[in-house]
Amino acid sequence: QVQLVESGGGLVQAGGSLKISCTASGLNFGSAAMAWFRQAPGKEREGISCISYHGYHSAYAGSVKGRFTISRDNAEKMLYLQMNSLEHEDTAMYYCAADLQGGVCSGSWHKGQFNSGSWGQGTQVTVSS
Repeated sequence: QVQLVESGGGLVQAGGSLKISCTASGLNFGSAAMAWFRQAPGKEREGISCISYHGYHSAYAGSVKGRFTISRDNAEKMLYLQMNSLEHEDTAMYYCAADLQGGVCSGSWHKGQFNSGSWGQGTQVTVSS
């Protein structure tokens, strides 16, 4: 059974940093593309970042590029998102997702690649202004 568990969310001041994690089990983690998504109340889910199975290729949404960094540790089956220069608009529930059928981030990774994959329950990030 595939399980993704996010952790590390919390309350942080604007301009601050936070690193969230995702612990994976029950899947061939080293072969799966992984991604972070977020959803704020009343807004659509937004793809934040995607990382390929080997970790050498990543993609970012324009809203976080230059501020967020995705990384992975295949030996530990962990996915991370380092978030710097946080803004109030970054407040959302953050989810990690696994593509169980592919290992690379497609050009439209944020639109549907992970829809049929596995998702975690989310971790809340709140940025105070």
